[in-house]
Amino acid sequence: MLCTAARLPQGSYSCAFWGRASQTLRNWSNPLIGCSRVRSSLKMGPIALRILLPMMVLAAAEQVSAADDQYTWPQWKVPQVKNRRTVPLSSPNFSAHHQPELSGTCGIECQRRIPSPSLDDLEKILSYETVYENGTRTYTAVSVQGVNEEPSWSTNTSTRSRHKREVYGTDTRFTIADKQFSTKYPFSTSVKISTGCSGVLVSPKHVLTAAHCIHDGKDYLDGVQKLRVGVLKEKSKRGKGGKGRGGRAKGRRRKGDKNKEGAQKNEESQGTGERRGRGAGRKSRSRRSVDPEKPSFRWTRVKKTQVPKGWFKGVSDGLAADFDYAILELKKAPKMRHMDLGVIPSVKKLPAGRIHFSGFDDDRPGDLVYRFCSVSEESNDLLYQYCDAKPGSSGSGIYIRLKEPGKKKWKRKVIGVFSGQWVDVDGDGVQQDYNVAVRITPLKYAQICYWIHGDSKECQVA
Repeated sequence: MLCTAARLPQGSYSCAFWGRASQTLRNWSNPLIGCSRVRSSLKMGPIALRILLPMMVLAAAEQVSAADDQYTWPQWKVPQVKNRRTVPLSSPNFSAHHQPELSGTCGIECQRRIPSPSLDDLEKILSYETVYENGTRTYTAVSVQGVNEEPSWSTNTSTRSRHKREVYGTDTRFTIADKQFSTKYPFSTSVKISTGCSGVLVSPKHVLTAAHCIHDGKDYLDGVQKLRVGVLKEKSKRGKGGKGRGGRAKGRRRKGDKNKEGAQKNEESQGTGERRGRGAGRKSRSRRSVDPEKPSFRWTRVKKTQVPKGWFKGVSDGLAADFDYAILELKKAPKMRHMDLGVIPSVKKLPAGRIHFSGFDDDRPGDLVYRFCSVSEESNDLLYQYCDAKPGSSGSGIYIRLKEPGKKKWKRKVIGVFSGQWVDVDGDGVQQDYNVAVRITPLKYAQICYWIHGDSKECQVA
């Protein structure tokens, strides 16, 4: 008999031995002690050894592979969403107003009573409107192919009670104070929307955000006709060396940064950094000598917006929350690294089970705020979670970090959009408040990917 001990990926040990009498391969969970006791009294011929070694190597490889699969991005063959026809519409009124708190939306409990949409329903829901910067608008009907190949998603039926408001107990949010971090990946993918929301770069010039940040379900928000997206500026290179007024002012700002960083490393403030005339410059220098450097944004106009019809009132019969997402195409790429889209069947079944996102919460004006938390409940299209958040963070990209298939490299991908706080009415008519994110399913991935690339052939595998 031969006995060997091997360390498994989880840190436990396994002892395998082959017994001639029983002709079985056994595994001991406590390993090395058992091996040391039997090794001296066991003998094995060369033939049995040649049989055992390949089996042990294969068993160890399967254990390592199973552990790695838990940390690896799954690959999905996604349905195809293709344009059927596009027709012009009248220009929107742009009369809606941004609502920091949304209500009356059917969530997980409510949706359990709604039958799954048919293929015709899906095609109507995934049809979309496009609004261009000149105010014109079009409607595009789509066809969906390969929807039967979409994988089945696990649904959690937990009835755990949720707490009111968006911050639960101690506030666990982190303000990204230092620009050497806030302007670097992954935080640099977070952007600010001029309507008061956040978003995430998912291509060199496309931003994913929440649909309610530009449309209230009936009309487009006031300000969408001049919609802008802001990315945090890096430190200005002017003023280096301390020459002239600019150099002295910048030197003082750096000193302020150092003082603030020592008091609270994760704190950051906002400012425009604008100087209007010589007098304003002197006043600004005096203020900067005591205030830390405040972040400013580099703004870019939006070329066009695209919103699924499923978000519009009266189209999806209670499923509007599932389609609270939109894509903004920028006129000019901000030259920032973007974050790819990803699809995951269950966040709760991941080894860590945590999600992450960064946004611009209203109670910390201009600051980039990061948080992470576990998911408390999930359905096919929604995630309930306890991430501390405030209005302004809506539209942030929910992301996780897993290994790329066949590689040792870890990669972050956006798996959802943070919608904010919704008010749900369960089957008993009881109102429940909760924080929710919209999941990117294979079907939504196909649509968003098509909006970005304009070719469904680029979107066959997630």
